[in-house]
Amino acid sequence: MAQKEHKSEIERVVDVDRTGPGGTALEISASDSERIALAKRFGFLGLPAFSARVTVDRRPGDLVVVEGRLRGKIVQACILTLDPVTQDLDETFRIVFKQGLAEEKDPESGESLVNPQSEAPEPLPGNLLDVGEIVAEQLSLAADPYPRRQGVKLEDVLPKPRKDGRHGRHEPRRHPFAGLAALRDKPRRGR
Repeated sequence: MAQKEHKSEIERVVDVDRTGPGGTALEISASDSERIALAKRFGFLGLPAFSARVTVDRRPGDLVVVEGRLRGKIVQACILTLDPVTQDLDETFRIVFKQGLAEEKDPESGESLVNPQSEAPEPLPGNLLDVGEIVAEQLSLAADPYPRRQGVKLEDVLPKPRKDGRHGRHEPRRHPFAGLAALRDKPRRGR
């Protein structure tokens, strides 16, 4: 989270070594271009509103605590009908980083390993922290992974059975292995 592989769409870098005794507070109000870029990144149909209030605070033991609240509106496609579904966003988050903590990597793949303890601090290799990227990641976590238009059920979008009891659209239902059965029954050459 602290080190990014790409430039964040909503970059807000904080030097944790320069935070005062009460921490640093940031008011993030995403611009139109930032909201469009975030919507594209996360596959939203739109992100008409998005803001965050975040505090970055140093604690004893080289800990850095990032706390915040996200607010906004996400528009996604319904998983059943593909119609636009709006989600109002009002979420809080808290992440703890530790300076100098080495990031654990899988020896075979080189991928970063996630600590299973929920309160375990994340590594912060330097003194710079992109709070905008943290906010963007929290936005993706807050979005409904299966948006569904209210009142729509799976039965509403499945093909209706015909009066004769068959399913489908004017074609008889075919067994998935019917083609293999035909090959099995075909006479073989030379045998």
